[in-house]
Amino acid sequence: MGEPESAVTGAADGDDDALFVLTAALLTPARFPTVLGDDYPAACAALGLEPYAEGYGLVLGQDGTGARWTVIVDDVSLVAVAISSWDCGMAYDLSPDEQSVVSALPGWPLAVAAAAQGLPAPHDPEPEEGAPEPLTPPDEGAWGPAQRRLGADVVALQWAEWRGRMDSTGDGEATGTGAGSPASLDPAPVPAAPSDGVRRALAELDAYLEEAPPVGRVRSSFAGGDARMLRADGPGWSLVARTGDMAFVLLDTEPNEVLPVTPGPKLPALLEALDAMAVRPS
Repeated sequence: MGEPESAVTGAADGDDDALFVLTAALLTPARFPTVLGDDYPAACAALGLEPYAEGYGLVLGQDGTGARWTVIVDDVSLVAVAISSWDCGMAYDLSPDEQSVVSALPGWPLAVAAAAQGLPAPHDPEPEEGAPEPLTPPDEGAWGPAQRRLGADVVALQWAEWRGRMDSTGDGEATGTGAGSPASLDPAPVPAAPSDGVRRALAELDAYLEEAPPVGRVRSSFAGGDARMLRADGPGWSLVARTGDMAFVLLDTEPNEVLPVTPGPKLPALLEALDAMAVRPS
């Protein structure tokens, strides 16, 4: 998710209804903020949305008073173009048409470091009768399903580094995240023997091949060459894997640890089968 320097719509001219866009995210079956849930329907439910196949765009910004808002739009292509532009370092003025707005929710479900210039510091809007509680990002000092999924996202983004740590140990040990935020990923050695939690995660993944899970539980993306990056989730666990290689598992019951699963007689075939059933970005 990008944080563009010039993605702000409107101007700080006292228009309290203007949205000053700071960043955006996609909410589709193949790509959604995992902080919201283990799968696409769960992520939609967290925002009170129907899990339509076309998906949504999430636009995070501030109103003229500085209050945080998450505006949900059905113009997925517009938001996708904006995110791609920001990821390439290009400016893009994300200005969704009012007709595309599905709903506007107070707060932000994701941590956003940026703030609109010329406005008060980001804060939750004044509560209104009947309005939902403001969305908030997960507590970085805690460990639970949201932090576990965020940690798996980081491992996927830093796959080469994590794979290199496995290669450098040479003794069947891997590294854990250590204490603190999933984003910090401090190294800490952990035993490589599969725990009961890892075995359960692999068994549930195998069961996905017999009975398809909710859409988005298994997602596949390009990883270079012929390889695919797999992200999968289930009750209490997350998996990051690269086809033709190994996997890492994170568990609710193992706070701040990243547990390795090295290739054996079953893992390569399991990963290939999961990739075949996974949802992919269009």
